[in-house]
Amino acid sequence: MRITLVGSRHFGVTTFNMLRQREVDIAKVVVHDREDRLAAAARAAGIEVVVQADPKFVVAAEIAPNSDLIVTAHSHARITREALASAKLGGIGYHPSLLPRHRGIAAIEWTIKEGDPIAGGTIYHLADRMDAGAIAAQEWVFVKKGETARELWERALAPLGQKLLGEVIDYAKIHKSLPARPQDEQFATLAPSLAG
Repeated sequence: MRITLVGSRHFGVTTFNMLRQREVDIAKVVVHDREDRLAAAARAAGIEVVVQADPKFVVAAEIAPNSDLIVTAHSHARITREALASAKLGGIGYHPSLLPRHRGIAAIEWTIKEGDPIAGGTIYHLADRMDAGAIAAQEWVFVKKGETARELWERALAPLGQKLLGEVIDYAKIHKSLPARPQDEQFATLAPSLAG
């Protein structure tokens, strides 16, 4: 399986390492910042690194030719429709909520703010609408009383993301397809940035 990885920071690096352990071919790594730690990890492994021309978008020319799948890991860029069409299976990402709940950049913060007793993670198909693509895998976790968003991410949601991404990659390797079930729009909530 040939993958283009789009991402950044610690979660990007742990995803990169998880993919390498699964012996998939990481054909290219796409980052928004040349100095990002994911870029450094890819360069150290001899894998081509491309810096996005526009930090808000990843375009088809930035995807490795003949990619089977685009995987995003801590990327806030939109993968264009043309870019998704250039990979056989399209693209998937990890969202740290039980989609369709808490769509948006501050999902974990909204989980805490709203006092949700459970949180979760979703591997979803990248689509035109943010965080609205079909669900490939999903699992829930309890939220500890008094836990901060960062503590919840580090304790439960980041490791869950690695586990679910790995399971979906394994499925794709065997079946040459991705599981998919539509999100139920009646339960959709938004999680915009709380900064301000």
